[in-house]
Amino acid sequence: MLLDPSGFQKLNVVDTCSIWNILSSKKLLSAAKRAGCLFCCTAFVQYECFDKPRQSKDKNELELQARLRAEQLQSQFSVYHLDLDDLLDVEVLQDRMNLGKGELSSIAFAKRTNQGFLTDDQGARKLAETSVFDSGIQTTPLLLGWLIYCRILNDSDKDVIIQQHVEFDRPLTEYFEIMYGRALEMRLMNTHA
Repeated sequence: MLLDPSGFQKLNVVDTCSIWNILSSKKLLSAAKRAGCLFCCTAFVQYECFDKPRQSKDKNELELQARLRAEQLQSQFSVYHLDLDDLLDVEVLQDRMNLGKGELSSIAFAKRTNQGFLTDDQGARKLAETSVFDSGIQTTPLLLGWLIYCRILNDSDKDVIIQQHVEFDRPLTEYFEIMYGRALEMRLMNTHA
């Protein structure tokens, strides 16, 4: 699926990976909030973020957890519980594709609430595209591209976001660059249309 940065759903159910990718850049998060984006997650994702056993936590993870707590106090990344019917959604569970409960619960909740599903996990995107719905599947790089396309962020902001993202050892630099180029291309095409 080729992502189009000229459009973005502002209400999103996000999985763990995307939460960390969004929170890794204060500039990206600030711009998303200025644009009216709201993010929520499921209780399973909340568990993965804070309580899932790990061998050890590094300073980056501790900082991202602190940022998430602060955002939740400001009504961002609200947590929702799923009903049993959501969890039994045959379409979602049938093609698990080795996804965790966080991704599965996010797909089910996004489907039930008709919100965007924001994930940076390719397996989760593939499952959502083939089994659940084919619109409203979004990524953190798409968010960046849309903010560039709408001129909420400018060229130098992209470099700051990538720098902040890299400082947290997050893996999306290449995709940010691709989506940045795509946003500029779309903006130019729409200007000449």
